[in-house]
Amino acid sequence: MYRQGDILLVRVPEDEVPQEVRDLPPEPRDARGRMVLALGEATGHAHAVKAPGTLLRSPDPLTPDHLHLPSGGRLEHEEHAAISLPKGWYRVIRQREYVPGSVRVVAD
Repeated sequence: MYRQGDILLVRVPEDEVPQEVRDLPPEPRDARGRMVLALGEATGHAHAVKAPGTLLRSPDPLTPDHLHLPSGGRLEHEEHAAISLPKGWYRVIRQREYVPGSVRVVAD
C-alpha cells in the first residue's frame, strides 16, 4: 500500500483485475505526458505518474480507478515526496469525506 496525501494506491494481483476494468478506455495523459490520478482544484498541483502504463477511470467518481504500470514508475506531487512504485496493477482510491446527506471525494 502506498499513500500520498489524499491518494491511496493498493496493489492488485493481475488475475484479480476485473474484466470490466480492463475494458475501460484509457484516461488521456495531460499536456506534460503524465497520468493524473488527482488534480488539486485549489492549487493546480497533481498526484501524477509519468511512466509507461495506463490509467483506467470509471465514470463514477466514487469507484476506485486502476493504474497499470508494466515497468514501474514514480508517483509525484509538488507538495509531497515522490514514491517509487514497482511494476503491477494498483487500485487508486481517493480519500472521501462525509457531507450531511452524501459522501464526496476530497479535493486539495
